[in-house]
Amino acid sequence: MGESRTIHFVSLGCAKNRVDTEVMLGVSDQSGFAIVDDPAEAEVIVINTCGFIGPAKEESIDTILEMSAHKASGSCEKLVVAGCLSQRYPDELSRELPEVDHFLGSSDMLKLETVLGGAKERMLVGNPAQYTMRASDPRLLSGQTHRAYVKIAEGCNRECSFCAIPSFRGKQRSRTIEDLVREAGILAAAGVVELNLISQDTIAYGRDLAKRESLDQLLAALAEVDGIRWIRAHYLYPEKLSDALIETIAQQEKVLPYIDMPLQHASDSMLRAMRRGHGGERMYKVVERLRRAIPDLVFRTTFIVGHPGETDEDFEELRSFVEWAEFDHVGVFLYSPEEGTPSGEMPDPVDSAVAKARHQALMDVQRPISRERLELRVGTELDVLVEGVSDESDFLLQGRWWGQAPEVDGTVYLANGTAQMGEIRRVLVTDAADYDLMADFIDGPSGRDAPPDAKDPRQAKVKLTTLP
Repeated sequence: MGESRTIHFVSLGCAKNRVDTEVMLGVSDQSGFAIVDDPAEAEVIVINTCGFIGPAKEESIDTILEMSAHKASGSCEKLVVAGCLSQRYPDELSRELPEVDHFLGSSDMLKLETVLGGAKERMLVGNPAQYTMRASDPRLLSGQTHRAYVKIAEGCNRECSFCAIPSFRGKQRSRTIEDLVREAGILAAAGVVELNLISQDTIAYGRDLAKRESLDQLLAALAEVDGIRWIRAHYLYPEKLSDALIETIAQQEKVLPYIDMPLQHASDSMLRAMRRGHGGERMYKVVERLRRAIPDLVFRTTFIVGHPGETDEDFEELRSFVEWAEFDHVGVFLYSPEEGTPSGEMPDPVDSAVAKARHQALMDVQRPISRERLELRVGTELDVLVEGVSDESDFLLQGRWWGQAPEVDGTVYLANGTAQMGEIRRVLVTDAADYDLMADFIDGPSGRDAPPDAKDPRQAKVKLTTLP
C-alpha cells in the first residue's frame, strides 16, 4: 500500500463552524487522508471560513490568500474554501479567487467526499437549507477530546436587524432528541464528559419539529446518557424562557446552573432598533427570575456597543444595567455594519472612536465585577475538569470549573498533584484574579475514572479522536 494522501484544515469563526470542520475531518479520515498540521505538507488544504462580520470576513480572505501560496509553490494540489463566507458570497468569491479549486457552502460538508474522490469539475455552493447534521455523519474531534460541542439545530428564524446569518444559514432546522441522544452516546464512548449545546437560537430548539420537542426535554434526555457528566446550553435568548427549562437547569444534576444569554443591550430604543422583541425592563426581570430560581447561578452574556443611533444616554442605561446585574462573564462586541441588514441602512452611525471608548468603558465596569464574583469562590470546594499542562508554566496543570465555558470564560490553575486529562477532580480554591482561579487538588477523581486511554497531560496531548 502507498502512503496516505495528506490534508490540512484551517477552521475560522465560532464553535458551530468548528463542528462543521470536525465533520469534514471525519469525511477526510474515512476517505483515507492523513491530517497534517503543516499546510506545506498537505496535498489538499481546506479553509472553513466565517462570514458573520467585517473582521471575520477579512480574516477569512487573508487566510485564503495565505494558503493559496502553497498551491502556487506546487505543494498543494487542491485548495477548498468552505463555510459561511462561501455561502454568503458565492458568485463574488468564485469570480475573484480563480486559485480556489472548489467552494463548499455551510451545508456542503459531506460533499467534501466528492472533492477528495477526484472531482474534476469545480464544485460551487449549494442550498443553505439542505443539510441538518445527523449522529451518523462522520466526525473527528479536534482539540480537547474530553469535551464536545453538539449542534442541536441549524439556521435561525429570528430577524435581528444587525445580523445576516439567516440569509446564508437558512431557517431553523432542529435535530430530533433521538438523534442527539445517539450522538451523545457516541461522544461518551469516545471519552467525552462535557457537552456544550450550541445553535443560533438554542432556546427555540424543537419548535420546528412535528413533535414540538423542547429544550428542557432534550436536556433531560441527554442527562440519561452514561458517561456524560456536564451539560451546558449556550445562546439562550430571553424570549419564551419557560418554567420547565428553568426547573430543569435548577434541578437536573448533570445540567450545569450556567446561563449563556446574549442580551445585546438594555436601552429600550436600542433593543427596538435591534429588533430584539422586548424592552429594557424585560432584561431586569429575566435576570431577577433566573437568579431567584437557580441556586448558585453563573451568568454569561454579550452586548453590542456602537449600533447606529446609540446615544450617550443609551450607553449609560447599558452601563447601569451591567453594574446592577453583576454578571459573572460578559463579552462586549463592537457593532459591525453588514450589507443586506436593516441596521446597515440605518442613519446616525456611531463614530468608531466613540464606539471603541464605550467598549473599553463597559469592560472596565465588568472587570472588577468578574473578579469579585470569583473571589466569592476562594476557600470553597469546586469540581474542575482537568485539561492539561498550563499555558503559563509546565509546573502547573489547568482546567475549568463548571462555571467556566470552554475558551471564553477563563481558567483554573492547579498548583499541586497530578491528574489525567478528562478527569473531574475536587479542588480547594486558593486565589482569584479577574477571570481565573488558583486551586489545589484535595482528593482523587470525583466519582469517575479518567476516559479510556487517557494520558498524563505532562507527557502527551491528544489532538484528534475518531468517533466510533
